[in-house]
Amino acid sequence: MTLFACAGCDAVLSAPLSQVALPAHAHQKWGNGVLLPVLMEPGTYAVDPEPSGLPWRPWSEVGEEEAAAHGVFAPVYGLCFGPPGAIVIAPGDTRGTVLIPERCDGYCCGLDGSDGPNLACAQCGRAVATRIDDCSLWQAVWFAPHAVAHLPADEPAGQSVGWEALAQERQGTPPVDPSGAWSMQWEAAVGAGLAHLLAASAGAPVDVPDGLVAVTFGPALDALIPSGTRARTVALAGPGLPDPDPAPDILLVPQHPRTGEAWQPPGDTRTVPLAAEVWTYLAFHRERLLVPATGGLPDGVLRDDPLPMHPRGLFQPDRQVFLETLARLPAVRQPWLRRIYDRMKGPPYPLPF
Repeated sequence: MTLFACAGCDAVLSAPLSQVALPAHAHQKWGNGVLLPVLMEPGTYAVDPEPSGLPWRPWSEVGEEEAAAHGVFAPVYGLCFGPPGAIVIAPGDTRGTVLIPERCDGYCCGLDGSDGPNLACAQCGRAVATRIDDCSLWQAVWFAPHAVAHLPADEPAGQSVGWEALAQERQGTPPVDPSGAWSMQWEAAVGAGLAHLLAASAGAPVDVPDGLVAVTFGPALDALIPSGTRARTVALAGPGLPDPDPAPDILLVPQHPRTGEAWQPPGDTRTVPLAAEVWTYLAFHRERLLVPATGGLPDGVLRDDPLPMHPRGLFQPDRQVFLETLARLPAVRQPWLRRIYDRMKGPPYPLPF
């Protein structure tokens, strides 16, 4: 486990934490006036490999060649040239920090971090982190990468999670919230997965398996890729699942919940990474068919108490997560995929968004 300390005075700034993969919804913005929950589970942290903070430069100033050198392959509003490696934790896991009053602006309901780091080390006053808790944003504290140091914690390290353990963890995150709305985590994860799936399709139609995969990915693929005679087939693959038969063209595989690395099958089949909690639910969840104590139920009737959750509307992948992921895939430079990117960037937003 790891403690984070002030790089200026060595004061401890966090509880002992275990590293996990950066959530797909880490930078998601959802709704208007909606207070989102805490991004990270207590006792965990994640590292963002992308740059963060100032300075920002407009696309017109950067240009395609320099942007590609920074891993962005399609036009964006602006590119961040800050340092990579920001560390995100739950606000409740911070220790020894105080707010910087002149940097506590937000949109309407809290802090949005637009004025830069708003948390300082209580011991030396060094700006070390940004707390975010405004509406439409996931609540989190982001440590500036050069403002903190990693220290080994005295507590024993958490048990490592191998692929075998992931295969035994068959719960996952449900796709529907208790409110009846589609899960925001699912919208973000599918938005990121959709970008990878389009790139893997090479512009050919995609045939996804029936069930929840078809519900979440199918309408978007139908709207973005024209129909054709030779569709590329897709199947779920990963630890705990038998090999698909017949072999598909593209595999939906899990990302490791600790490292974020995608599971790699044998051979050279194209793979599309999905957040572990979403992939696990897709791979192992089966809707229970209940047997009544007496009598029977008409065909097609499923009765339960409480009733299983069903969403209020059609599933829509997160457009912003989709675009940010697609812009960082070299395949977006292909004309057919660049046309999709450009069409989805600005209003009016066509289906599936």
